[in-house]
Amino acid sequence: MLKINELLINNCKELKFLDEKPTIGFSFESDKNNNKIKKVLVKVNDWEKEVESQIVHYDGPLEPFTKYEVSIEATDIYGEVAKANTSFETLKVLTPFQGKWITDGTYEFKGKASPKVMLFRKNLEKKNAKRVLILSTALGWYFLKINGKRIDNDYFNPGFTTYKEQLQYQAFDITEYAKDDIKLDAYVAGGWAVGSFTYGRYNKITANRQALKLEVRYEYEDGNVEIIPSDESWLVTTDTEFEVADLYDGESFDARKEASSFHNASIEKPKTEPKKLLYQYGEVVRLHEEFNPISINKSPKGELIYDFGQNFSGVVELKIKNGKAGEKVIIHHAEVLFKDELCLRLLRSAKATIEYTMKDGEQTYIPSFTYMGFRYIGVTGVEKDDIEIKAHAIYSTVNEIGKFECSNQDINKLQQNICWSAKSNFVDIPTDCPQRDERMGWTGDIGLFSETACYNFDVKRFLEKWLKDMRVEQNKGGGFPNIIPSHGYGFPLTMPHVACDYWGDACIFVPLALYYQTGDIKLLEDNYEMMKKYSKACLGWANMLSFGKHRYIWHTLNMIHFGDWVVPGVDSMAEWQKRHKWTATCSLANTSRLLSKIAKILGKEEDSIYYNDLFLKVSDAFESILTDGAGKIKYEFETAYVLSLAHGMFKEENKENALNNLIKIIEKDDYTVHTGFPGTPFILFALADNGREDIAYKMLLNEKCPGWLFEVKAGGTTTWERWDALKADGSLNFANEDGTGGMVSFNHYALGAVGNFLYTRVLGLEALTGGYETFRFKPILGGDLKYAKGETKTPYGIIKAEWKIDNKKLTMSISAPFGTSGEITLPNGKVENIGSGDYSFSVDL
Repeated sequence: MLKINELLINNCKELKFLDEKPTIGFSFESDKNNNKIKKVLVKVNDWEKEVESQIVHYDGPLEPFTKYEVSIEATDIYGEVAKANTSFETLKVLTPFQGKWITDGTYEFKGKASPKVMLFRKNLEKKNAKRVLILSTALGWYFLKINGKRIDNDYFNPGFTTYKEQLQYQAFDITEYAKDDIKLDAYVAGGWAVGSFTYGRYNKITANRQALKLEVRYEYEDGNVEIIPSDESWLVTTDTEFEVADLYDGESFDARKEASSFHNASIEKPKTEPKKLLYQYGEVVRLHEEFNPISINKSPKGELIYDFGQNFSGVVELKIKNGKAGEKVIIHHAEVLFKDELCLRLLRSAKATIEYTMKDGEQTYIPSFTYMGFRYIGVTGVEKDDIEIKAHAIYSTVNEIGKFECSNQDINKLQQNICWSAKSNFVDIPTDCPQRDERMGWTGDIGLFSETACYNFDVKRFLEKWLKDMRVEQNKGGGFPNIIPSHGYGFPLTMPHVACDYWGDACIFVPLALYYQTGDIKLLEDNYEMMKKYSKACLGWANMLSFGKHRYIWHTLNMIHFGDWVVPGVDSMAEWQKRHKWTATCSLANTSRLLSKIAKILGKEEDSIYYNDLFLKVSDAFESILTDGAGKIKYEFETAYVLSLAHGMFKEENKENALNNLIKIIEKDDYTVHTGFPGTPFILFALADNGREDIAYKMLLNEKCPGWLFEVKAGGTTTWERWDALKADGSLNFANEDGTGGMVSFNHYALGAVGNFLYTRVLGLEALTGGYETFRFKPILGGDLKYAKGETKTPYGIIKAEWKIDNKKLTMSISAPFGTSGEITLPNGKVENIGSGDYSFSVDL
């Protein structure tokens, strides 16, 4: 029997509202193997379309404040039929808000701190309405209360976007509240728009002070609509219980206080007016896992040290049993300890502090306008027996969809660490680290990690939101700021035409990874022109003042590039950047190779031929100029060999020599890892895909520093920013003299990009076409592993793979969802082609 598993609107099971034309997705199951869909009839009100795929993009009309009924009728190749329906509603659809931007026009603040929290208030009389909605947004972070009670669980609304271009708004149904008189409060902190941001601690980037824009929309049975907008009749104050609210410094809250000194709000004209206000299209940030301390000890200085057993992004929750008004609890946060005290030095300028002033009696408190990256907290001002403290992880609502497990428990711990670093840095945007004065959307980090992210998490909406900002932030010459949203920041040197290898490459890496996971070709279509413009910029920089084959060697100013970023054993940032001639040229080759593939997927044959030709020219120039012509790079370092081998840049006759030269370096370094950000995702592929899986497994399983399992053996619960964050002798690396200003994080996902090797080579499961419609199951055995198993959710359903070795016999099992087909490659080279269903194959080793 044919059955519809899921019917999704914009990748959501229950999406109530939207402002842009949606994507409709569906998956099926059947009791018949090798079954496929013959046709799907999709209807949206009066619009209909017949498709054969799992995804359809609605291109009919979209009117504001309209309900759309969605139905699908699917027929499989056996003639069986299944039906399902859902609905969605539109809201503004770019029609103007009646609500004005309002603020406290009397408030000014100076210095680099974040502003005081503003509280806006409006008393509303009860009305007999069919439905009452609040549509709201802010320049700053906000939340709403009705009659003193929060009406949502979200953090950091309206989210972080390129505010000059687009700003999200939210919608809240308050129909039940509105049956009585209500007091509506909107608390607005500085957030990203106005508060202190980046390690330069810039503020007022979008606006000089916070501002609120809001409408209360009353919908009546007779079809009439009444709007109560934000305007000068609203009251406002900065005299609230929030004394400090800052991304980096934390929150100070006085539970004794009640807001006072209200006066009328002022109309604000922000210095940056968003061009578009769109209903929330990204994932909301919320609290998730809960942690209780695994130990509580007193430090030498007398501070109570709580260990939650896991490094993560989050906030603490305090429950005070018998508080006394005026007493203050102070909490500091840190990722690691140093000499049995919190190591606060690695926070740089971030204070990461909670100060809570008690009222009398029992009370509970959880911060609203900050988050920290921590495993440990230090508590003063209260005795251990008088307080209960737990912690909550905080991240965007990206559901886990992937699993991986093998017979090596250290590798399993590495997989867990990879996932925790991803969660910790998926806080509305993909950030670099959650603890210090940064938490910025570095392009290189997410670009290199995107395949690992897509296997483990449903990041479609999360990364689509970020790509929307990347498109509008592309500079005139085709390059990008190195953080998205850039928010006025630029490092290394950012100019109107600059392009930066591997960091800018995210414009290709991220959409392509999403396409292979989700099967949504629109991800490639929407970003293709951005990719082409970037490729042109990279080639332009290579061509600059160059002749002959040198026109394909990308070599410019060190300050424009990151080079072999955080490579161990090289003592300065400047030396990492000097390697950019090799990394950038490999980047130019790889992006050309990928663009050729993307153009072919999109049916753009001429473009595909052009980019493949460009890949060949860059590869030839690399061999001709940067090597001896026989597989030896003139200036040898691990990343240069890794990238050129992984990207297929060597001629066949030179590949083996290049591989052997790489292995010599690896053997000299005792199989430890000596690649920076660009090389790390590719090093094991460069070895295993060229016949040296033995060396790949030696590196993967090496427990020495630098290496993945060194971090595991050292007690890491996340992946680290740099291989030597903790040195081989167990001492902390404070990065005092490398030019990075103490850039050390123990929660950073970039080097966790090795996860992609675990899934596609150790497990052996890899998408060959979008959404795993066709896939390969081809494990690379080694490392004395006895089994590996994993799964990931595709648009067709969950695909599961497992292999195990028992008595010198390998058994490979696969569960392929409806509508997919795969090729199963056994160690003896035999290939079995399968359709949907459950299969098992065995072979003697």
